[in-house]
Amino acid sequence: MKKLLFSLFVCLCAQLCQAADARFTVVTVDSARQDLRLFLGDEAGQPFKGFARLQEWLQGRKQRLVFAVNAGMYHADFAPVGLYVENGKELAPLNLADGAGNFFLKPNGVFLLGKAGPAVVESSGYAVHGAGVRLATQSGPMLVIDGKIHPRFDPGSSSRHVRNGVGVVDGKAIFVISNEPVTFHEFATYFRDSLHCKNALYLDGSISSLFSTELGRADSGPPLGPILGVVEPAPR
Repeated sequence: MKKLLFSLFVCLCAQLCQAADARFTVVTVDSARQDLRLFLGDEAGQPFKGFARLQEWLQGRKQRLVFAVNAGMYHADFAPVGLYVENGKELAPLNLADGAGNFFLKPNGVFLLGKAGPAVVESSGYAVHGAGVRLATQSGPMLVIDGKIHPRFDPGSSSRHVRNGVGVVDGKAIFVISNEPVTFHEFATYFRDSLHCKNALYLDGSISSLFSTELGRADSGPPLGPILGVVEPAPR
């Protein structure tokens, strides 16, 4: 029995050590216990553009933001480039067009929260998940696809940026932001090999931002479009 417990302890330690990497900050969200939402703008249609304004808006509703990240790419007017579903309502359609830039580096994908919990799916396969989706945001490229790194990522690439993305493990959403510039291949490898995400989606690069009360972090950089956030009732 002692040998079995020791083996389990060693195995757990190995997993934790493997996931620990100073290059990345990882936040796990359990949507079964936490209120994960998608935000873009207020009732007047004015985009929040950042965590501070969203926090202020929530405070007026006796709520508070405890975690947030930028949630996908957007146009100059802050409208989402692709699919955007907020509170079960589709506000922007799925975008399967071809084009230039990271969003169109196929396959791209969708992060969604449905009846079965969170998921990352290829955009072309979203239709089967559409019913009952509470929130969804489309971005690109996919980082990991069914356990394989995106075929366009070059291990020898010199293109390094701060990046953020999302994967799902054991029914929980895993959000990651790099603490230093990394390549697409390095970022995808971390999701696959250290976090064991079968599917993971890139959210963005230069605007990558994180808000976390637990970590004492509130990034303020370029204006943001869609924002994923965890909300709690405000303390009385």
